[in-house]
Amino acid sequence: MANPFKTIAFQTLGCKLNYSETSTLARKCSKYGYAQVSFNSHADIYVINSCTVTENADRKVRKIVRQTLRRSPEAKIAIVGCYAQLQAEALSALPGVSIVLGAKEKFNLPSYIESSFLNNKSIIHNISIDNVEKFVPAYSLGNRTRSFLKIQDGCDYNCSFCTIPLARGKSRSGTIKDIIVQADKIAKSQVREIVLTGVNIGDFGKDINNNLLILMKALEKLEGIDRFRISSIEPNLLTDEIIQFISNSKKFLPHFHIPLQSGSATILKAMRRRYDLRLYEEKINRIKSLMHDACLGVDVIVGFPGETSNNFYETLDFLSMLEISYCHVFPYSERQNTDALQITQKLPKTIITERRNIIHQLSNNKKHQFYKKNIGKFQKVLIENWEYDILFGLSENYIPIKICGEFSEINQIIKIKLNEIQGNRMLGERINLYN
Repeated sequence: MANPFKTIAFQTLGCKLNYSETSTLARKCSKYGYAQVSFNSHADIYVINSCTVTENADRKVRKIVRQTLRRSPEAKIAIVGCYAQLQAEALSALPGVSIVLGAKEKFNLPSYIESSFLNNKSIIHNISIDNVEKFVPAYSLGNRTRSFLKIQDGCDYNCSFCTIPLARGKSRSGTIKDIIVQADKIAKSQVREIVLTGVNIGDFGKDINNNLLILMKALEKLEGIDRFRISSIEPNLLTDEIIQFISNSKKFLPHFHIPLQSGSATILKAMRRRYDLRLYEEKINRIKSLMHDACLGVDVIVGFPGETSNNFYETLDFLSMLEISYCHVFPYSERQNTDALQITQKLPKTIITERRNIIHQLSNNKKHQFYKKNIGKFQKVLIENWEYDILFGLSENYIPIKICGEFSEINQIIKIKLNEIQGNRMLGERINLYN
């Protein structure tokens, strides 16, 4: 066992899946005697769970390494996760970095930390992603109200812009039995809401002769958890049966995040996405026909190579027409070993930034319209924070809410009436209190 007086700090970048895995790694390190401290304080070991979905994500990792080294020059820095899988040698060359662990080895982090201290040398491990086949369960704790539960990992898609299959490996799932066990552990921690997460959760179960709907039906019966959300799901994998189930569910909430990436048929084809615009529109309309107040989020990439002005405005028009609630907009980022690099028509950054700003403004307008339609309606809100007699929480349909209340009401579910919009939140009036 490690010296129980050694301290360790974690920093998570990227997706909800990373947060579930960081929390699991922290619990493992705790069993080895490491005391967790804030990443902004002095520690013996700093662990960065990295993201590499964009060049900006890569830069952020390198910046954090520099900042950490200045704060604690004698500490060991470990980098795990997607960036570590794809660029292990480059990361190991950064001053201060002692440990770099790829997709498989990161789950043995405590042992590698031990070895690094004992031998006083750097450790680099990232086997070929083709050899990463095992599903490793994970879930987050520490947030009293919500937990991210990993149900799936990896991706079998080959989108022309994406490195995630190279960083995470092939699609693989946990068993329903094991996931229920994990969810029950979360329930015993008094968490009220679980978010199902993975790389491509719509593919859940295909490797074990199961599917996402069967898992959702099993989780619906779990005692101790009041609310479930599904994280981002591909439109071609969001079945009508899943939509119908959520519309009738007492626990799965009316909140969907469905990547679009482009509203141009030409660009969708170049991206090698597995759906067309008609299918996407049908999914949105199907959800809204059954759940009028459902929150619908959309991922959009602007500036993909070859995206003409007409292609961009096709996207803008398509998004404008859809009854969606918000957009996450990303400027296209070149990634090594992706086929999109072979497309020669690159766009200037100024044009990409301009297009990103236009979609961002559309997103603000869509969100305002969505909030406005909810004025006068009733929602159950899970209270997450308190500050100066104001409670903050999320409605069932993912609207940030604030109401007057007491600190003791954190982690309670309160029924409210939505009265008005205030910035990026809505103000609520208390109707009833649910224990």
